[in-house]
Amino acid sequence: MSGANITPASSGALIDGTPKTANGDQIPTEGAAATAPPPTKDINTYLRRSVHDLLSLKGRTIVITGGARGLGLAFAFAVAEVGGDVAIIDALDTPHEHFYTLEKDYGIKVKLYNIVADFGRIDGLVTAAGICPDEPFLQRAPESVAKCFAVNTLGTYYSAQLAAAQMVKQEPTDFNRKGGSIVFIASIAAHVASKGQTTSDYCSSKGAVVSLAKALGVELAGTGIRVNSISPGYMLTDMTLDLCNRMPWLADIMNNEPPMRRMGDRADLKTPIVYLLSDASAYHTSDDLLITGGIHAGRLM
Repeated sequence: MSGANITPASSGALIDGTPKTANGDQIPTEGAAATAPPPTKDINTYLRRSVHDLLSLKGRTIVITGGARGLGLAFAFAVAEVGGDVAIIDALDTPHEHFYTLEKDYGIKVKLYNIVADFGRIDGLVTAAGICPDEPFLQRAPESVAKCFAVNTLGTYYSAQLAAAQMVKQEPTDFNRKGGSIVFIASIAAHVASKGQTTSDYCSSKGAVVSLAKALGVELAGTGIRVNSISPGYMLTDMTLDLCNRMPWLADIMNNEPPMRRMGDRADLKTPIVYLLSDASAYHTSDDLLITGGIHAGRLM
């Protein structure tokens, strides 16, 4: 009905008691809507698919950028625990020691760098690669800003483009009928400034990632590809632990600023990432999940 020229009733728009547009097209009424054909999809599907089945990634290949350590490595374990194969892309020459236990512990395929050649397909992508330079805005050099956006924003953009191009040309399977799922790792810094840190380029680069997820979720919906982002709050990783050891005052902020009065653990992100990659989120796209301990809604210090 968008753009229809509806003639007022006083101009004779009611013909045989039925509202009409100026072109004579019938305007749907409440009664007409009630007689519309029922949806063709079986409304009882929810009775046959268990939560366990919906969250399974068995048979699917999930690509994780920045997956050799930190949050990316935690995501790799989460995928493996629900049966998914893991393909990791990372700039590290030597991954974290835990990386080597994935294949042995979970009986799934794990590869570093090689993807389609080793797995044959891509069913999901997680972009966890990123850098967070800390330097005052007025002192920031153009080269530093460009590098931050190259890794955090352009790296995310082109990783998604390559993965989506592979997803759209794949044949449907029993475990993935069409498309796939792309999950960008953004940050609470995309929503609020980081107290105690001067990370203007990081904040803006992650804000771009959140916007990109919303735009691509709409653009790619017709292909069956869903795109979402996760914005973690302060998370306890090897990197943040080292940072807090060097700057104890920053540890105080990260532990006491969130309403839940603690930093997040990588385990707090395992279920959300599986949810977004799996059929459990089949009707969920163009969204940003904030896993922040409440800091996005209000700070306690």
